Amino acid sequence: MRGGGTTGRGWLLRLVIAFGFAQAAVSMARPAVSYRALALGADERAVGVIAGVYALLPLFAAVPLGRRTDHGRCAPLLPAGVVLIAAGCALSGTGNSLAAMAAWSGVMGLGHLCFVIGAQSIVARQSAPAEQDRNFGHFTIGASLGQLVGPVAAGLLVSGQDGAMARTSGLALVVSAGVAAVSFTSLWRIERQVEGVVRGEAAAKVPVHRILRTRGVPAGIFISLAVLSATDILTAYLPVVGEHRGIAPSVVGLLLSLRAAATIACRLVMTPMIRLLGRTALMTVTCLLAALLCAGIALPVPVWALALILAALGFCLGVGQPLSMTTVVQAAPSEARSTALALRLTGNRLGQVAAPASAGLVAGAAGTAAPFLMLAVLLTGASALALRDPAAGNRRGKPSTDGRAAPRPPRRKHLC
Repeated sequence: MRGGGTTGRGWLLRLVIAFGFAQAAVSMARPAVSYRALALGADERAVGVIAGVYALLPLFAAVPLGRRTDHGRCAPLLPAGVVLIAAGCALSGTGNSLAAMAAWSGVMGLGHLCFVIGAQSIVARQSAPAEQDRNFGHFTIGASLGQLVGPVAAGLLVSGQDGAMARTSGLALVVSAGVAAVSFTSLWRIERQVEGVVRGEAAAKVPVHRILRTRGVPAGIFISLAVLSATDILTAYLPVVGEHRGIAPSVVGLLLSLRAAATIACRLVMTPMIRLLGRTALMTVTCLLAALLCAGIALPVPVWALALILAALGFCLGVGQPLSMTTVVQAAPSEARSTALALRLTGNRLGQVAAPASAGLVAGAAGTAAPFLMLAVLLTGASALALRDPAAGNRRGKPSTDGRAAPRPPRRKHLC
């Protein structure tokens, strides 16, 4: 399978725009769901369970969707994902029970998974090996833009006044459905025919256990899980921290958006950082610093100090997602790259199920600061794994587990 080269990258811009709106809808909906659940009488444990259900359906759907995408078109998953996101947001805003909110949160998560599997597979399929770090970095800028705008919009719409939170959080969820629908305006001519894609039932399926045993894939999956769990718990639990510390929802939205803005800044300068430090050192250092910063959130610091911590944390968390995508894509067998990305997303969703639920339990037992200490431990483990596993670094010219040499980046003049 050959990448698309350096020319004609309008598809990537359209994909970033569509992803930005889809992610903005989800990032707007996630804190709104937490506020609406609190208004309906949920405690910290219930908020954690609802946040975990968001990832439950995707946990079982990721690998089948990846199998389908490996040997077929990727683009149909994008509009399907947008429809599910919009439906989940709107129905969460009209649900009046915690059970209904949990169910529609799961639909929202399934839609997000469909969109992300399709989009990541398009980037992997249409990017030359030498361009994957850059293109995945640019692709994830769309997510960061959505994470920048969404929480601010939710914070502006949700009112913390007595009796108003249920109504205003419901309004925020309905508005987020409209934001998701805007993604349709960019979903045109994103996918093109790429040479070497095998379609249909005749295509061989690489066993999942073989993919998971491929050197570099487990490390990429765990690093991605840890980084996404940190982002997810921040989104779901910073409103809870704000409620306990007397921070207004609008300020919490600004803090979450500050974190996202720092992530965008990180991804804009990722290429020179890789050249300076190397991929292994960059992932190791940023995961370790993120662990220390998560521990800092647990401290009773003033709002301005919390803002500085979240800005630094956002910058550090910006590295893990795009580089773990490249790690998994370059390590996996070429005929199973979408499945490998789906396994990475399965790990992400497993973290999104387990981490908020665990956070809810520890928050109920030890207070709202405890989930952030749990994240510090998780990110420390990711840092150690990135340092220990040489496959997390640059594998150019190194043999893969099936005895083949890893592909060398093609010379720029040969790119199509």
